[in-house]
Amino acid sequence: MIIKILELILTAVVSYLIGSISTGYLIVKSKTGEDIRTIGSGSTGATNVKRVLGKKWFFIVLLLDAFKGAFPVILAKLFISTGAGLGLAPVVASIFVIIGHSKSVFLNFKGGKSVASGVGTILALNWIAGLIIAVIWGTITYTTKYVSVGSIIALALSPFIMYFLGSPIAYICYCALGAIYIIYLHRENIKRLKDGCENKVR
Repeated sequence: MIIKILELILTAVVSYLIGSISTGYLIVKSKTGEDIRTIGSGSTGATNVKRVLGKKWFFIVLLLDAFKGAFPVILAKLFISTGAGLGLAPVVASIFVIIGHSKSVFLNFKGGKSVASGVGTILALNWIAGLIIAVIWGTITYTTKYVSVGSIIALALSPFIMYFLGSPIAYICYCALGAIYIIYLHRENIKRLKDGCENKVR
């Protein structure tokens, strides 16, 4: 029992530290010398990186953050046996990697909104669900020209998609809680959408 608890604690710590590695911050810092937290929305995510470095780096950071989200979940599925039948260890990894991304220990507990990392975790949990969510995000973002709208709707649908694909209950609960958390991180975007001043993708 103690070993199983230690496995989950180790999973949480390693996942959080991986999530805390801010690709957006590091890339902008290396390219311009600027701190992305002082630019635009202050987020370290791909959308804010686009404001500084353009579309190319938007996609690069998007992919890197998705990989960062998926990586600890894949490790947990491969190497941690605790709660394997319930999907417990991968869910612990998923939770802590998105917390790390949004509250990085290396950036005074600031970060991004965890959308790309969150989708990465879902891809690692159930690749079909992850692809569906990514397509929904891309379609809505392209149609509305608002990244925040695509992100909120895609993540809000994620627990239902997991449910209809017959995923473990732990995966469904994670998606529900993750959606609530990520929508909460978008509270300023939601306010700007209501006020009609949210930035569009150009």
